[in-house]
Amino acid sequence: MNIKDLLENKKKEKKKAARKKATKNIAVGAGVGAAVGLTAGVLLAPKSGKETREELADNVKEAAEKVAEGTKKTAEKVSKGTKKAAGLVKEKVTELKNKKNSEKAQESQESQETQEQPEDEVSEN
Repeated sequence: MNIKDLLENKKKEKKKAARKKATKNIAVGAGVGAAVGLTAGVLLAPKSGKETREELADNVKEAAEKVAEGTKKTAEKVSKGTKKAAGLVKEKVTELKNKKNSEKAQESQESQETQEQPEDEVSEN
């Protein structure tokens, strides 16, 4: 992979992050707008104070449940991602250990072969 490819990949990652941030901001804005609109609608509706308070309480409970559910789902996704990342790291560490052990064994075998060669040459003379 050359420098040009690395720069292009970095540029793509930045664009992706910017799109993700913009999408998040839009979602947050829509949620806040919906909450403000709902509250304004409830407060300006021609209902008695008791009915309005009950409706507000119900809406707050419903919103809290949705937030809790969203938080739970996000926590589960983060947990799964963390476990997956930990598994990949463990796999790579094992792979590197095996590679290092293999290299050590090969070096040991090569050093034994080089030590055996002079003995063979001496016995031939």
